[in-house]
Amino acid sequence: MAADVAALLRRLAALKSKRTIVENEWKKCYDYSMPMRGALFSAGGTAGADGNLSEGASKKADLLDSTATDAVRIHASALMSGLTPANSRWFGLDVGAGKNDDEDAARKWLDEVAESIWEQIHASNFDAVGFDCCIDMTIAGQFAMFIGENETGLQFEQWPLASCYFGASTRGGAIDTVFREVSMSAEQAVAEYGANMVSEKTRELATMKPDEAVSVVWAIYPRKDAKGNQAKNMPIASCHFERDSKTILRESGYHEMPVVVPRWQVLPDSVYALGPMHDALPDAKTLNEVVRYVLANADMAIAGMWIAEDDGVLNPKTIRIGPRKVIVANSVDSMKALQPASKFDIAVLEIDRLQRSIRKVLMADQLTPKDGQAITATEATINVDLIRQQLGPMFGRMQSEYMARMIDRVFGLMFRDGAFGNPPPELAGRDFRTQYRSPIARSQKAVDVAAMDRYEAALVNEVAGTGKTELLDNYDFNKATRKRAELLGVPAELLVDQDDVDATREQRSQQQLAAQAQAMMAQAVGGAMGAQAA
Repeated sequence: MAADVAALLRRLAALKSKRTIVENEWKKCYDYSMPMRGALFSAGGTAGADGNLSEGASKKADLLDSTATDAVRIHASALMSGLTPANSRWFGLDVGAGKNDDEDAARKWLDEVAESIWEQIHASNFDAVGFDCCIDMTIAGQFAMFIGENETGLQFEQWPLASCYFGASTRGGAIDTVFREVSMSAEQAVAEYGANMVSEKTRELATMKPDEAVSVVWAIYPRKDAKGNQAKNMPIASCHFERDSKTILRESGYHEMPVVVPRWQVLPDSVYALGPMHDALPDAKTLNEVVRYVLANADMAIAGMWIAEDDGVLNPKTIRIGPRKVIVANSVDSMKALQPASKFDIAVLEIDRLQRSIRKVLMADQLTPKDGQAITATEATINVDLIRQQLGPMFGRMQSEYMARMIDRVFGLMFRDGAFGNPPPELAGRDFRTQYRSPIARSQKAVDVAAMDRYEAALVNEVAGTGKTELLDNYDFNKATRKRAELLGVPAELLVDQDDVDATREQRSQQQLAAQAQAMMAQAVGGAMGAQAA
């Protein structure tokens, strides 16, 4: 059944109304950190980028201190490297609950699949797009990332928040409805969708005025009447249409939600969120004003400020102060230099306080060495622990709304392309789960590893002090060793299967028994020969 464009337009209007709750706050956060990225909000999100560069440049000129900009960039880098680092695999796949105990083949296949997914993600443009998305997460508290395919593999695309409107089909659930309104030229619309699909007016514009703007809406939402694998019957519906003429340009669907929209701090009864930059916004505003006053007073302190008496000879309105200029006055007292009443020392202290506050809110002070000095390993450990405590609640949301959805989408794309081959029979009818191995995830699990280390050390010391070896029966060192490897993110291919470990131990035990028997036999033969000699 074809999409109802009128209903979609009504839905778009409702979503636009709901976004006004945070739109002004987002805009202010961008204005005081990265104005060029938030310029689209001034045009309703639909104008071309070129039309907003001038306003973005004007906002940038009004920004007199770059502390927030630098702190946002550092925070975004920390998110990127802490969640999805390119230099180490940050997730794994493991079998879910099931009755089949023979899981080695399934785990090996899933580990190879996870390795392939990770390689394909970072072989694409993900690292560049992911960093831009993390900047939006830091400033606005959420981002929109589209995941698709091109001729070479995976293709990631960041959608500007100004052009996106979000909804959720379940109360309190993740975002699964995305409307994006974009502006493109009539020529671009014909090239994208074909002359037969666009409206008659757009075809005429493409011929007469090819650069005339056309507003196109892309709606992605759950399909309630999904019945199969055909494009128009898939679980996620997709519809492109012209807003003014209501002409459907393209209608299809997806197996999984192709747009991931994670959030930082969700507002009550809303699908929208705010980011850490919003917490630093009051300090950023105040800092900009203080710097403005400092610059104004610096102008007076450098160029000087004068008082002149209109004595009939000296006219203060026409006098010009400068080198090699002669000033005609009735008396030398007719013109005097004034000392500015401003106190730069207080201003400098206030600027320093505000800059430190902004960097603290955005955690930039914990993520960079102080005064360019290298920090010790102990200080680095403490910093990581503090960051883990602050980012821990956020990480849970990022797992479910960002990383899990991205892995699910990429897995679906690659599986349907035949990149993994057939799964082993052990996985038939069973679910698998994602295990996160990112630096933040590992830092959270480090608490369990530290607890195991402390208990094992205490247990060994107690046995050594009391001689009660039976206390070791309370702790399974073999299981603890494998659990520690899991918590530390050791690749599964490096761990020997438990069956092989048992076989090796059995073989070693048999060899020891055989060696003991041989030693006893040699001792007996030696004793017998000694008795005969006597």
